[in-house]
Amino acid sequence: MLYLNEQAIKQAVSMKEVTDSVDLAYQAYEAKQFHMPERMRVSHRANDFLLMPCITREVIGTKLVAVHPKNIIQPAIQGLVTLNDARTGAPIAILNGTILTALRTGAIGGSAIRHLSRPDVTSLAIIGTGTQGFYQALAACAERNINHIHLFNRSKARMIDFVDQLQKELGEHIRISIHHSAADAVEKSEVVITATSSSLPVLPDEEELLKGKLLIGIGSFRPDMREFPQAVYRLIDNVYIDSTDAIQESGDIAQPLEQKWLHPSQVIPFSKVVTGVQSIERDRTVLFKSTGMGLFDAVSAHYIYQKAQQKKIGTSLTL
Repeated sequence: MLYLNEQAIKQAVSMKEVTDSVDLAYQAYEAKQFHMPERMRVSHRANDFLLMPCITREVIGTKLVAVHPKNIIQPAIQGLVTLNDARTGAPIAILNGTILTALRTGAIGGSAIRHLSRPDVTSLAIIGTGTQGFYQALAACAERNINHIHLFNRSKARMIDFVDQLQKELGEHIRISIHHSAADAVEKSEVVITATSSSLPVLPDEEELLKGKLLIGIGSFRPDMREFPQAVYRLIDNVYIDSTDAIQESGDIAQPLEQKWLHPSQVIPFSKVVTGVQSIERDRTVLFKSTGMGLFDAVSAHYIYQKAQQKKIGTSLTL
C-alpha cells in the first residue's frame, strides 16, 4: 500500500493534470460509471464532518473530511482519502486528503474555466483569500493566460501573506492587486471566483457589474450559505452544477429555486458541457456552481496514485 503525503502528491502531478482528472470524473458521471451514495454529514456548531465514499470501475475511494470554516492557522478543510482496488477490495493507497481536496477543488474551478470561459481572458477576481482561493488562482492560471488577479477578502489580516505566497507560486509576471470592495475586484475582471463560507451574497447586486462574466461559485456547500446575489439569476440562461447534489446542498441553487428566480430546467449538470452534450454561449453571463462530490476524490486520487507509481514517489506501507 502506498502512502502519499502533501509533498509526494505535489511531486506526482501538476495542477493542469489534476484538472484533467476532474474532467475524467465528469465523463464517468455523465456515463453513470460509478456508484456514489449520498455523503454523510455530521454538523457540530459551525463545523462539519463528512464521509464521502464512491466506487468507480477501478477503485473504491473514501474520503473522511473535517470542515472547520473558522480555522485561521490550520486549513479549513482537512482529511484523508483511502483507495481500495474495486476488483479485490485490497487497500492500495492512503493520500493526504487536505491537499487532495485543495487541488481537486481548485481543478473543479479550472475545469469550469477550461470549458466555459473565452480562450483570451486575462483577468481574474478571487473573492475569499483562504486555502481554496489560493488553489482556484493556481488552477485558473494553468488554464488561461491570466496577467492580472484582483483580490477581495472581508478580513484584511490574511491578504498580505496570501499575496506573497501566490506571487511566489505564480511568478512576478502576473500582477496581483488587493481591492477594498468586491465590486472593485469584479469590475476589473472577466472571470470571478467566489470561495467563501458566507451566508449572505458576497458579490454586488448590480447587473451591469456582473454582465458578460464567467462566475464560479466554490464556497457555499450548505442550504444556509449563499455567495451570489439575485441580479446574477436575471442575467443567466442556465446554471451549471458539478453534481445534482448541489440542488439540495447549496443555498446558491436551493434558495433561487425556492424564490423562483431560477427554474429547474435551467439547472444543468456540467458533465454535459465537458462531454459535448450541452453547448454554451461564452459571450453571455455564465454561472457555474460546485459543491463537490466523492467521485472527484476517487478519480483524482486514483490518477495521482498512478502517476506516483510511474514516478516511484511515495512511501510503501505494509498492513
